[in-house]
Amino acid sequence: MSTEVKICGVNAPEALSAAVAGGADYVGFVFYPRSPRYVTPEAAHALAAQAPARVTKVGLAVDLDDAALAAILEAVPLDMWQLHGGESPARVARIKARFGLPVMKAVKIAEPADLAAAEPYFRVADRLLFDAKPPKEMTEALPGGNAVAFDWHLLAGRTWPLPWMLSGGLDPGNVAEAARISGARAVDVSSGIEDRPGLKNPDKIRAFLAAAKGS
Repeated sequence: MSTEVKICGVNAPEALSAAVAGGADYVGFVFYPRSPRYVTPEAAHALAAQAPARVTKVGLAVDLDDAALAAILEAVPLDMWQLHGGESPARVARIKARFGLPVMKAVKIAEPADLAAAEPYFRVADRLLFDAKPPKEMTEALPGGNAVAFDWHLLAGRTWPLPWMLSGGLDPGNVAEAARISGARAVDVSSGIEDRPGLKNPDKIRAFLAAAKGS
């Protein structure tokens, strides 16, 4: 079975084109102003227009209120929300009910005990994303895209009631091994395909997609 791939933090036409041409299953637009990958809803609208219907367009939000989410959706034809902040299970359920889109909830992992944080979302989310919890000494850490990995063996042999993605520190050189160890059928990448934070490299995007999909 081919691994599904999400190219996150897409903020330029060249990156979007490389993702689509390489067979990406998902593209992510970051609506978090502190991120170097941030895009305005207007810019995301133009980028989304380049993506064929087969590519799922994901909006990454961090603890936004309903008004902000609604404003994004007015501009961008998203297919899914990715909630990457401290959204509670109740908040996830409310967002899903109000906006009628599938919701993927990020769960941040550093040690085995962190996996328990996923359970409250089993009944309200449509998908989970296991990302690396940044170390405490990383004082300027973002909610995601910190180029930090966690021990993929923590997920090995586990089953979950929801589909899930693996994220955190992935790049063209390690994604195949990460999927093999963790058992991931879907992976998410952002910093590992950049020349610097926020600047996607089309060649690295293509290389990541080829490595993840075994082509």
